[in-house]
Amino acid sequence: MQDSLSYVMVTPYTVAKSRTGGVLARLLSQLDLELVGAQMLAPDEAFAKEYAATLRAQNALSNTVTLLADYTESRLIPSGGRRHRTLLLLFKGENPCEKLTKICGHIFPEHIGDESLTGETIRDTYADSIIDLDDPDKVSYFEPAVMTPRDQAWADSDLALFANYLEGKENIIHNKQYADPSKIERTLVIIKPDNWQYASSRPGNIIDMFSRTGLRIIGVKVHRFTLEQALDFYGPVEATLKSKLAPIIGKKAKAVLEKEFSLTLSERTEKALIETFGVEYAYDQFAQIVGFMSGIKPDDFVSECKSAKSMILIYEGIDAVRKIRDVLGPTDPLKAPGGTVRREFGSNIMVNTAHASDSLESVARESAIVKVNENTLKAIIDEYLGRRASSF
Repeated sequence: MQDSLSYVMVTPYTVAKSRTGGVLARLLSQLDLELVGAQMLAPDEAFAKEYAATLRAQNALSNTVTLLADYTESRLIPSGGRRHRTLLLLFKGENPCEKLTKICGHIFPEHIGDESLTGETIRDTYADSIIDLDDPDKVSYFEPAVMTPRDQAWADSDLALFANYLEGKENIIHNKQYADPSKIERTLVIIKPDNWQYASSRPGNIIDMFSRTGLRIIGVKVHRFTLEQALDFYGPVEATLKSKLAPIIGKKAKAVLEKEFSLTLSERTEKALIETFGVEYAYDQFAQIVGFMSGIKPDDFVSECKSAKSMILIYEGIDAVRKIRDVLGPTDPLKAPGGTVRREFGSNIMVNTAHASDSLESVARESAIVKVNENTLKAIIDEYLGRRASSF
């Protein structure tokens, strides 16, 4: 059976309340679908009304559809002159609509009573619905937390709408004016490939830990490093490894040889070991980092189809670089303090679960390499809809 594409849209309220990580953790850990795309949107009024119209077209007599459509027209549109951040997640696999609907959960008034809520689904946990006590048929407050289509025809229609809206849009959201913009920083975070090897809540939990900084996520993308990008991104690391690691390894090699052959080697031999074995060992460590991030080692002449998956996030706020680095923790997870991302999820110096830029200069350099303003989400939708059209 051919894989299909569907989506989950995380509502502005859920994003603003920093519940994005919790929602993503549920989706990634309980589904056999692949997350293939993610992008932060800032819908305008025209998009919100068109999206609401697609909802009403599904079943105009449904109370659930009416609630969702009314919500879209009142909450997804800009307010106070500001557009609101909304996260779009694309999932690929068999029967994605059915699976996503199940994990997202029912809209409460039409399907389930409050006393039956268990916290099992995303809406059980994050959605709210208050019934007017004087009028049981009236909902006085409604927040669905997420939006997802129930069937594939509905999904395909919405995906076409998203693709049209995303035409020419930047991947970074500019929707807030600050009293003192000079104090505002942006920083880059990469949730590394070791978090995506199997169904896991780890990526969502990591985002949840970063949310305690109070910073705003203004950009998200699913990214696969090319070999060239990984070499460029980690280029400065190669020189650091050679200068710091090669002498250590060279001295260790000298000690091993002296013990093995019961002789004392000269400083000239030690220098030669540093410049040969030490440098080669340092390069091998660099090559492993590049291979870990891209799925391809520098000396492997193979197709890049096996490129590893990462997620890139852009955070914005006061002192953003330091705040994110503090929550991330030092490079070596074993030396990281409790409560940091690397202590919680890292394995070793290389497989340390996440990267964060260490300076504003690094933010600029790294952002350019991974092209943070470009997102493949629209291209993924266009390619999928093109395949769907050609199959009929």
